[in-house]
Amino acid sequence: MTGSGQSTARRSWSPGDSVAAAVEGELALLTPGVRADPAEAARLLDPEFTEIGASGTLWTRDAVLAALPTFEDASTPGAEVLEMTGTLLAPGWVQLRFVTVRGERRARRTSLWRLAEDGERWRMYFHQGTPAADT
Repeated sequence: MTGSGQSTARRSWSPGDSVAAAVEGELALLTPGVRADPAEAARLLDPEFTEIGASGTLWTRDAVLAALPTFEDASTPGAEVLEMTGTLLAPGWVQLRFVTVRGERRARRTSLWRLAEDGERWRMYFHQGTPAADT
């Protein structure tokens, strides 16, 4: 209890709930609406976020947030997501692996999600996309 009488207990995340929260965040980040809204995207990215894009570019959080609205407009259909799997690596850490398809472009992707210090929300810590020609 704190001096105000409120409990400081953190939410307890089961492995399944942890993976489900990361998947929900990942799918949200792939939607055109979130990608077009830097404030909404920022809510889902860890302060220490980095990305290695499918182009090989190393992106910082600030660079991604600045560029996301220029990648597509909110009326463009989002990527098709295939083969989504998730694993709880350790308490507070989830890895997702999946494939995205946008037109003829196909990429294998992985992301790491970290539980925020408040213990209430998951944010993407790292993402990597690699072009894939396989089906």
